[in-house]
Amino acid sequence: MGAIRYAIRDGCRLIMRNAGMSFLTIFSAMAVFYLIGVSTLFILNVRNVVGKLENELTIQAFIKPSVKLDDLDAKIKAFENIRSTQVITKEVALQRLRTRLGVQADAVALLGENPLPPSIEIRVEDVSSVNKVVDQLRKINEVDDVVYAGAVADKLTRVSRFIELFSVVIMAVALVTSGVVLFNTIRISAYSQEEEIAVMVMIGATPTHITLPFVIQGFLLGFFASLLAASLVTLTYFPAITKLSGLLPFFAFIESPDVMLKLSFMLICCGATVSLLASLFAVDRFIRLASEPL
Repeated sequence: MGAIRYAIRDGCRLIMRNAGMSFLTIFSAMAVFYLIGVSTLFILNVRNVVGKLENELTIQAFIKPSVKLDDLDAKIKAFENIRSTQVITKEVALQRLRTRLGVQADAVALLGENPLPPSIEIRVEDVSSVNKVVDQLRKINEVDDVVYAGAVADKLTRVSRFIELFSVVIMAVALVTSGVVLFNTIRISAYSQEEEIAVMVMIGATPTHITLPFVIQGFLLGFFASLLAASLVTLTYFPAITKLSGLLPFFAFIESPDVMLKLSFMLICCGATVSLLASLFAVDRFIRLASEPL
C-alpha cells in the first residue's frame, strides 16, 4: 500500500514539475479524444439515418389477377433476407390513393371500377440483398411487375460500406495519435530523470518501483484529457443537434442521453488504456538501458 501511495505522490510531482508540458499534453490528447467522440457521433447518426431509410425502403410486387395472395405471400416469405411482407388488396390500394390525394380524393370516383392491381410490399433484412430478392420475384409467374428504388438501394449499400471503413480508419488514426502524444510526454519526462533512474537501479530498486510513478503520470494525463473531451463533446453535441434538427427536420438524429453516457464512458476507458500502454512502452527502454552492465 505504501508503494502505491509513493507512486501516486511521485506521479503527481512529475506532472507538477513539468506543468507546461503536462498542460500541452492534456490539451493535445483532449483534442484527439474530442475528435474520436465527434467522429463516433457522426458515424452513429449517419448509420441511424441510413437504417431509417433502409427500413422505409420497400419492394412493391404487383400481382396478376385471380392469384391467391395469401399463398403467394407465404411463398415470398420463404425467401432469404425477408424481414416482413404485407398484402395490399385492390381495396387497400384504392384507399391509400384516396389518402394521398387528400382534398382531391373525390377524383377517384372518375376511375369507375377499381383499376388498381393487388400487390405485396416486401421489406428486406439488408439493403444489399434488394437486387437478389427482386431477381427472385421476377422469376415468379404470378408476379406481373416489380417496382423498387434500385438506385437508392445501391447508394445506401455503398454508404453503409464507406461508413464502416471510415469509422475503422478514423478510430485507428486517432488512437495511434493519442498514444504517440502520451508516449512522447512520458518519454521526455523519463529522459529528464535518466540519471536518477540509473541510480535507483544500482541501489536495487525493482523495475516496477521505478516504472509505476511514470505510469501513474501517464494514466492521469490520459484520464483527465479524455474526461475533458467527453465533457466537451456532451456540452457541444445537444445544442448542435437542436440546430441541425431545425434545418433538417426529416433526418432522425440521435438525442438519447444514454448514448452520450456510453460514449463518455468509452472515451474515458480509451484514454486510460492508451495512456497506460504508452507509459509502459515509454519507460521500458530507460529501465532496460539503466539495467545494462557498464
